[in-house]
Amino acid sequence: MKVLTPVSHKEYVAVLRPLLPDFVFKPVPHRLLWMLPHGLVIAGGILAITNGLGGIVGKLVAAILIGNSFTALGFLGHEIMHGAVVRKKWLQYLTAGICFSPFWVGPLMWRLWHNVQHHVHTQHPDKDPDTSATYDEYQRRPALQWLYRLVRRNGTLFFAMLCFWFTMHSSQMFWRLQKVADPKTRWTLWIERIIPMAAWFSLVFVLGLGNFFWAYVLPLLVGNFIAMSYIATNHLLNPQMDEVDPVLGSLSVNVPWWMDILHLHFSHHTEHHLFPAMSHKYAPMVKTLLRELYPDRYNELPHWKALWLLWKTPRLYLDHDHLIDPVTKEIFGTLRKGLDPDRPEPLI
Repeated sequence: MKVLTPVSHKEYVAVLRPLLPDFVFKPVPHRLLWMLPHGLVIAGGILAITNGLGGIVGKLVAAILIGNSFTALGFLGHEIMHGAVVRKKWLQYLTAGICFSPFWVGPLMWRLWHNVQHHVHTQHPDKDPDTSATYDEYQRRPALQWLYRLVRRNGTLFFAMLCFWFTMHSSQMFWRLQKVADPKTRWTLWIERIIPMAAWFSLVFVLGLGNFFWAYVLPLLVGNFIAMSYIATNHLLNPQMDEVDPVLGSLSVNVPWWMDILHLHFSHHTEHHLFPAMSHKYAPMVKTLLRELYPDRYNELPHWKALWLLWKTPRLYLDHDHLIDPVTKEIFGTLRKGLDPDRPEPLI
C-alpha cells in the first residue's frame, strides 16, 4: 500500500486554480431562484395534506417531497453562507436563514460551526466538530458507550439514526457554541434558533396535530435522512489527520445526473473543500481535474456504496488511520489506509 503524506490546501489550489476559468470564482445570484420551486413544493405539499388529497398515500408522498425540499434548501443555504451565491452579508444571512429554518439552524451558528471550525480543521481528531469520536473518548464517556452499543455496526438502527442525526448534531453544536460565545453572540444564536422553531411549530395551531405530523414532523425526518445520507459520507470513511488534506480527508459521491441537479451538486464534497466560495454548479469541472491530476488521492464512490461502507464499518477511530468496533474489537482501515471499498473486511 502506497504511503500518502498530507498535501496542504494551498498546494492543491496552486495547481488547480490556474486550470479553471475566472468566471467559476464569481457569485452565482440566480441560484437563489431555487428557493421558488422548493418553496412552492413545500406550500403545495402542506395544502395537499391539509385537504387530504390522496388519503394516507397522498400525505406520505407529500411529506417525502416536502422533506426533499427541506434538504435542497439546506444545501442552498450552505452554498449561500460560503459566499458562492451572493456577496452581501445581510442577504446571505436573510436567505440562508430562510433555507436553514426547517432544521432550526441559524446563519451565524452555521458560520461559526461549519465555516470557521469544520473547514479549517477538517478531520482533526480534536478540533473538527464533525469528525467521529475516538476510542479513547468512547472509553471516557458513558453516553458515547450507550450510543455506539445501541447503533451497532451492520445494525438496522444505523439507517434509522440518519432520520435524527443532523438535528441532534446541530443541537449539540448550538449548546457547545453557547459555552464559548460572548454575550452578544449567544443572544444572536438564541434569536436565530427560536424564530424558525416558533414559525414552524406554529403550524400545529393552523393544521392540527395530525396534519402537523405529516406536514412538518415527517418531512423533517425525511430531510434529516437525505441530508445525512450525503453528510455522513463526506468524511467519516476517511482517516483523521493533524494536518488538513482536503483531498485525502474527503469523499465525493456519484449520484444520477437528475439527483445531482436536484440536490445542487452537493455530492461534490472534495471539490467544495478545495474551493468553498465556488458555486457547486461548477464543481464537476474540479472533479474532472482531480480525476486527471490526483487519481491516487481523490476519493469518489457511488452514493449507495459509500452508505453501504458506513453500514459495514464502525464509527470510532482507534487511531488516525483505523476504525474499531467497540463491541467485537474488530479493526478496519479507512479510505487509502487499508479499507477496500469492494470488500470492507476487518484487518484484525
